[in-house]
Amino acid sequence: MLIQFFYTLRAAKLKVTVPEYLTLLEALQAGVIGGPDHGGVASIDDFYHLARTSLVKDETQYDKFDRAFAAYFKGVEMLTDFTAEVPLEWLRKTLELELTPEQKAAIEKMGWDELMETLKKRFEEQKERHEGGNRWIGTGGTSPFGNSGYNPQGVRIGGKGGNKSAVKVWEQRAYRDYDDTLELGTRNIKVALRRLRRFAREGSELELDLDGTIHGTAANAGLLDIRMQPERHNKVKVLLLMDVGGTMDEHVHRVEELFSAAKSEFKHLEFYYFHNCVYDFVWKNNRRRFAEKLNTWDLIRKYNKDYKLIFVGDATMSPYEILQAGGSVEYNNDEAGAEWLQRLTHAFPRYAWINPEPQGVWQYRQSIALIQQLMQQRMFPLTLSGLEGAMRLLSK
Repeated sequence: MLIQFFYTLRAAKLKVTVPEYLTLLEALQAGVIGGPDHGGVASIDDFYHLARTSLVKDETQYDKFDRAFAAYFKGVEMLTDFTAEVPLEWLRKTLELELTPEQKAAIEKMGWDELMETLKKRFEEQKERHEGGNRWIGTGGTSPFGNSGYNPQGVRIGGKGGNKSAVKVWEQRAYRDYDDTLELGTRNIKVALRRLRRFAREGSELELDLDGTIHGTAANAGLLDIRMQPERHNKVKVLLLMDVGGTMDEHVHRVEELFSAAKSEFKHLEFYYFHNCVYDFVWKNNRRRFAEKLNTWDLIRKYNKDYKLIFVGDATMSPYEILQAGGSVEYNNDEAGAEWLQRLTHAFPRYAWINPEPQGVWQYRQSIALIQQLMQQRMFPLTLSGLEGAMRLLSK
């Protein structure tokens, strides 16, 4: 059965060889996963890690492998505690739902506890595929469970997002690191960031002290007396926390411009990623965000109050992701995002939030209003005037 899997990887331009494929088969036969030592049960996640270890020798090929693996198995990663599997036929989209604003307003929104309890019941009760309804897990309807339909607050299972209203997403998503080497078409962002500067001379003598040389030469009866001095450097320390993935995909280019400019302007720059809201961990590498994560408490302990804290994110999410324990779309966080934002802003008194969403839509997003409140209204748009305002605030 894995022959077609092998050919799928080859079709994805992965350099998978027959000996590596045989190594995978030997590992399966030896019970590396699913053997007696593992309770005789192997999950698709177990097979994914074994296959990647056996077949992929270059980590730069992981993204190709992930896409080929998903194309072959067409599965989704369960992010809740339910153990049932959703048949793929239930999630096949055959129509796209279109509703009028009045029809959308008439759809009732479930609360968090009711939503999770109802999803559990649907898993126990549902036996077949549904489409276009308002109750079951399916597609193209107004049910809070499934995809390709509309509900003001639901759990997206499979498919692609579009309405930005899911409070949980049942899949494993891959994010891409922001490019910090992007060549900017304009220097305006750099100029705006330069408002946040505090220069001091440090290091060895690297540049000519012109004034000192003139005075020294004059005092030496005209004999040249060259004076050197340490080069001036920007002493400002910046801690940059960037939202990545989901709705931020719409803003990748502008955030990359900002990131690239920040790396060139600030010598003392530290950066980490988060998704939607900061919780108990952040990460540096999006491909390894679960394997190489940094505890947020350790982040707070690692950097002192001298650092200026800058969040970059669209603040567009379900309010539950900010206010509710377990509200993250990706995992069951023990504490609400609001708790972590308050801890961070307390640890770093000079902070600001840069939002790439157009400022005209802020008033229509409940989550943006919540973040603004937590940030003490220190939210600025990702525009030149917005950046200048944020830098002026942080330089005080």
